[in-house]
This record gives sequence, C-alpha cells and structure tokens, in this order.
Amino acid sequence: MTTKKTSGDRLYQVFIYVVLAMLAIVIIVPVAWVFLASVKQNSEFYGNPWTLPASFYWQNFVDAWNAASMGSYMLNSALVTALSLAILLVVALPAAYCLSRFRFRGGRFLNVCFMAGLFINVNYIVVPIFLMMRDWDSWMNYFFGKTIFLNNLFMLAIVYAATALPFTVYLLSGYFATLPHDFEEAAYIDGAGYGQAMIRVIFPMAQPSIITIILFNFLSFWNEYIISMTLMSSSTGQKTLPVGLLNLMQGQQSKAEFGIMYAGLVLVMLPTLILYMCVQKKLTQGMTVGGLKG
Repeated sequence: MTTKKTSGDRLYQVFIYVVLAMLAIVIIVPVAWVFLASVKQNSEFYGNPWTLPASFYWQNFVDAWNAASMGSYMLNSALVTALSLAILLVVALPAAYCLSRFRFRGGRFLNVCFMAGLFINVNYIVVPIFLMMRDWDSWMNYFFGKTIFLNNLFMLAIVYAATALPFTVYLLSGYFATLPHDFEEAAYIDGAGYGQAMIRVIFPMAQPSIITIILFNFLSFWNEYIISMTLMSSSTGQKTLPVGLLNLMQGQQSKAEFGIMYAGLVLVMLPTLILYMCVQKKLTQGMTVGGLKG
C-alpha cells in the first residue's frame, strides 16, 4: 500500500535538497579554488581571484616538491602514517575482539579505561608527553650516549597509535559485539583455535568496520600537526607534511609566491581525497552496519 505525498512532505524534501546543495557548494568551491590556484602563475593572483588560470602552470608542483622539500615531508608522513596504522591495528583488533567476545576478570575495568580515554584530548597532554620523552632521552644519553625518543619517526608513530587506541577499540568493540557467535562455534568445531577464529572468521566479517577505522585514523595521522611539531622540533629532515606545509606557507608568503603555496596544499589534500574515493562505499557500510543487531 502506497501513501500519497502531501504538499508538506514535498516542501520538506525540497528544503533538504536545498540545504544539501548549499553544503556541497560550501565544501566544493574552496577545494576547487585551491586546485585552480595551484596552477596559476604569480602575476594572476593580483587580479580577480575568481578568474580561471590562463594556462596550467605545473612548475608550481615541481618547485613545491623539490625546492620546498615537500617530497621529503610527504615521504615522512607516509612512513609515520603507515607505521601508526600497523601498530594500531595489531594492538586494537585483538583487544577489541577479546573485550567484546569474552567475559573475564578485569574486562569491565579495561572497558571503562578505554571509555575514559575517549574524553582525553591529546592536545592537552602533548606537553607532558614531550617532557616525559625528554627525560627518557636524558637518561638514555647519560647511560648509552644517544637519544631515541624525541625526533624519531618510529616513536612518533607509537604516540599516534596510542592516542588513537581508545576510539578505535570503542568502535571495533561495538561492531564485534553485534556479530553472532555461531560462526566462531562452527570454527571451533572444525578444530580452529581462538586466534584462527578471530583472524579467519571475525576479521573478514568486520571488514567494513576495519576500513572505517583505517580511513578515520589515516586522516587523523596524515593531518596531525601539534604532536609532530612538538616531538620533532629539533629535526629538520624528519618533519611531517603538515609541519612542512606550514613552513612552506610562511616562506612563500614572505616571497609572495602563492602558486607554490597552493601547490603544497594540493599535495596534502590529494592522498586523502584519493583514499576516500577508493573506500567510500566500504566507509558507508562500516558507519551504518555497526548499529545493526545480528
């Protein structure tokens, strides 16, 4: 049986479409403007900012990549992001699986600890983290004559993974809890152990949720600035892309080379846009299916 739409329903639908169109314009126009500005020559910035570029001046990207060392910064960010995601998944997936699928002594306390971590803003504790790692480096330098905690990309990746752990475990635990136990029990009957059932049965079923947390954390790690700036303050060759981008913007503004500055912005945005387009379908599934009861 179908219900006929009233004029109020149509008006509400039109209102929703108008709001969505306005939101799309607010998001798309600045992004498109940055892409167009990245291929303009310097002289074109002193006229109407909304004019199209006379030609595609790709030299801005070459200068941003080589002269401004954006290639080195991007490589550092890619390395740190990949290491952070690998460490995070290795720790968070088994932790979320155990907390959501098993009942054991201390499990509720661990759940409370992870929940409490959701309310801690890492920007508020970055200074204590820096002071703690500085003291550890002083101790290492005193006994071994070298430092390993500050200005180290691997240690930065560990800090990134640790700060993202509460949210990741919370999201994965909520999804794992919705999966039925029948599949695991069938795997146990076939002779699989707990680890095999987790890796071969549960993780493939949780693929949409896993892709969701990978994308969220990738965006967080790739665009993170405060922790990287604090923990990598003395290293010029190991700065990540957001820190390098800020240095580029400050330098190019003083030189009035705006094309190179916007080319650097495009280099930062492009990997996230490509990743989102590749996993957009899985991301939508992961955000909706976790709320369904199995």
